[in-house]
This record gives sequence, C-alpha cells and structure tokens, in this order.
Amino acid sequence: MTRADHGPGIVDAHHHVWDLSVRDQDWIAGPELSPLRRNFSLADLTPEARAAGVTATVLVQTITVPEETPEFLALAARSDLVAGVVGWTDLTAPDVADTLAGLRAGLGGEHLVGMRHQVQGEPYPRWLVRPEALRGLTAIAEAGLVYDLLVKPHQLAAAVEAAQRLPGLTFVLDHLGKPPIASGELAPWAEQIRRLAALPNTVCKLSGLVTEADWDSWTVDELRPYADTVLDAFGPARLMFGSDWPVCRLAATYAEVLATAVDMTAELSPAERRDVLTGTAVRTYGLTIPAPPVPPQEPPCA
Repeated sequence: MTRADHGPGIVDAHHHVWDLSVRDQDWIAGPELSPLRRNFSLADLTPEARAAGVTATVLVQTITVPEETPEFLALAARSDLVAGVVGWTDLTAPDVADTLAGLRAGLGGEHLVGMRHQVQGEPYPRWLVRPEALRGLTAIAEAGLVYDLLVKPHQLAAAVEAAQRLPGLTFVLDHLGKPPIASGELAPWAEQIRRLAALPNTVCKLSGLVTEADWDSWTVDELRPYADTVLDAFGPARLMFGSDWPVCRLAATYAEVLATAVDMTAELSPAERRDVLTGTAVRTYGLTIPAPPVPPQEPPCA
C-alpha cells in the first residue's frame, strides 16, 4: 500500500494518552493490564503514527472526570497531529449544553468533535435511554457534536433505541461494540450490529479487535468475520480505522494494528479503502487535516 492509495494520509480515529502523575487511570487494574501502568504521551505516539503514514488523529477520553477534556483540547491546540477530541461530560447533568459551550470557548475548543461516556461500565443495560441520558444526548446533537458509543454487546439494543429516538445525532460505535472474538461467537452480536447499522445516523470504528481476541495468539483470520460483518452492515463509507493505542499494545504494535486493518479491507476498491482509512473519519467528525508532505523533486535534466 502506498500513500497514494489512501489520499491525504491516514486518520487514526481513536487513540488515548495519559499521565499518571496528573491523575490515576483507575481502570488499569490487575496484572494483565500492568503494561499500561505507565505514561503514554503524544511524543510516544507521534513517531509510530508518522511512520505508518498517519497525518491526523482523534484523541478520545479515558476517564470520567471533567478536567480531562479541557486538558486534551489544550493538547490538541499545540499539536500538529491531533485534529479532533472526543471528550467527556456527565450526560445526566442538567447543564450539559452550558458545559459544551464552555469547552468550545476555551483553549483548543475548535477541536472538540464529540463526547463519550463509559456506558460499558454501567450496570443498567438500558442506561442510554434513561430520560436524563437522552436529555444529555439531545444537547450534544444541538451542539453539532458526535456521540461515541462505548458499549458491550448486551447494551447494543439500547444503543439502537437511542439512535432511533435521536435521528439528528450521529452515533459512532467504538470497537465494533466489543464482540466476543476470543470465543469465536458471532450471534447475537451480529444481529444487533445490523439493527444499529440500518439506522442512517450510525457509524462504526474498525478498532479494538486485537484486544477482544486472545492477546498472545490472535490471527487476522480470527478477526476477519467480525470485520466482514461491520463492512457488510455499515459499508466502507460508514466505517473508520482506529488504533486504540496504547491499549492495543497489550496484543499488537501500532504498525501491526494498521496492517491488520489494511489486510481486512484488501478486497475493497481504492476509493472504499480511502473511506475506511481517511474519508469516513473526516466527514463524521468534520476534521481538517493537513496534506502529507510532498517529497522534493529532482530538477529536470538539461
């Protein structure tokens, strides 16, 4: 694959950073996650992303504290890599609209493209359609932002209902809704994916697959049925690549995650692959991304 195959450079639509000296990431618990208990910065990501042909990224929230989002926006304002930020606010609070306006008015506010909540950790499977949550989602829609869905398969039905109730809000499904790749099951996850994809205001990220598989022994062939399901359901124009760095490092390097996405989209046309690797993220999040550098040309011979 050459840079010409995907146009203006790849967009990594999903990655994180954190600094444990600023605040703890309390979700990083247990020996299996110990490789993540260190700082991960843009300085760590940038050389890997640049080497892979990535020219823009979307930085996604990690924890449910209000201070993180303005920090991420300020980071984006200083970065030539981060083109968008998906932040967090308490969806059930009565002042969501005011909070979003405040974020937009602050440093880097122009980089705010969406919001997210760790719905996967909510014990009530219909959390997304609680009246308070729907009120917050409505405020996100009215602000012209996107909502990232971080859910598990048993919560997909509520995600479908929320998307039906709010046709003016674009819902982006993170990590394919965390299918049970390690066990090899497709049902009932695939059925719910098709219900969600049937709604025109939904998009999906081709991300997070390697960490839903066996970290030490996954293969592209094991991941392919899940990628094929979302490709068929959403189509390339509503599917976008995301690395989920640095979480992906539990199972694969940055280069391996991108190579896997390229492999799983090998049967697409060049235009369709450009959608998955660049176009869908740009359209969905309204990103402005720089063109890749043009190598200097040799002067013509006299």
